[in-house]
Amino acid sequence: MTHSPSLTRLTGTFNGPDCDDDDCPNVYATDRDTFVVQGDHFAALMVPKGESAVEIPRHVLEEAVRALGW
Repeated sequence: MTHSPSLTRLTGTFNGPDCDDDDCPNVYATDRDTFVVQGDHFAALMVPKGESAVEIPRHVLEEAVRALGW
């Protein structure tokens, strides 16, 4: 049985065109050494069934990198 990963939010809360009250793009690190990306659906890319791709603003990835200390 697999467990639900614990998530650490790497990005902050943004104001502006990319973020409303509860739909901000975010990057999370898991305890399984993976990342979860929350963002808008990117329909221009065909992905296999069961997979997904999201588009997030550059500043969200930059903040995630800073949070990791890279």
